[in-house]
Amino acid sequence: MTSPAEILPGVIFYSYLSSERKEKVCFWNHHTLILQVSGRLILETSGQNMSTTGRELLLVSKNQLGTLTKTPLPGGNYETIVISLQEDLLRKIVLEEKLEADQKYIGPLNILIPYNEFLQGYFQSIIPYARSSGAAMTDEMGILKIKEGIKLLLLAVPGLRNFLFNFAEPCKIDLEKFMLSNFHFNIPIEKFAQLTGRSLAAFKRDFMKTFGTPPRQWLQDKRLTEAKHLIETKHQKPSAIYLDLGFESLSHFSYSFKKKFGMAPTALRSDLSTK
Repeated sequence: MTSPAEILPGVIFYSYLSSERKEKVCFWNHHTLILQVSGRLILETSGQNMSTTGRELLLVSKNQLGTLTKTPLPGGNYETIVISLQEDLLRKIVLEEKLEADQKYIGPLNILIPYNEFLQGYFQSIIPYARSSGAAMTDEMGILKIKEGIKLLLLAVPGLRNFLFNFAEPCKIDLEKFMLSNFHFNIPIEKFAQLTGRSLAAFKRDFMKTFGTPPRQWLQDKRLTEAKHLIETKHQKPSAIYLDLGFESLSHFSYSFKKKFGMAPTALRSDLSTK
């Protein structure tokens, strides 16, 4: 399987693979529940690095960026089920169940959920649908399974109501701090604007006030400067860092690096190794 199969379009996904695959950039529009069936998943965001293995559950917050590394364990495969907890459905649950957040959530953005026998039973009830590519799951059944999962999450961790049912729009956050932590993510400028709680026009205006240069130019210069630092001080290979710094190809990275610094990144590394 080269990409996650949709069990319930846009809501429940199933991923299976037998060799390592790294998805460089993920942007979560909605809270997301990851059911790790087998293998290891590593989640890296600007604030957290987390690892899950078989039979663990991870709850990922909406409106954030991260990278995922999916690795089968020795002699096994990688298998996971991903459930997107879309806001429309969460609002509906609030109305139906008379649930709501009672205070602002101030905990971590990504949470490992304590495993119990109820969640284990829930886990087992979804796996057959996933492995059959969702052929037997109707939309109605899928929504019921998601509602069941949310109720079990609240049973396991009651404080999650403040996490799940906070529908406030992202507030306008510290632009400089956010960009210095997330510049390496290769996403459109529009996404950076959204994540900092700004319209595109306001983002560009605030960016010029903060950094004195347009966003695209600043991002390229920052990524190249960081690359030079990694090569010079950490002795990193250009081929090992260009994706992590937001460049789509090694050739584009090398061209941009040479244009800025007057020499190719491989040449810089060779010069350092001979000194």
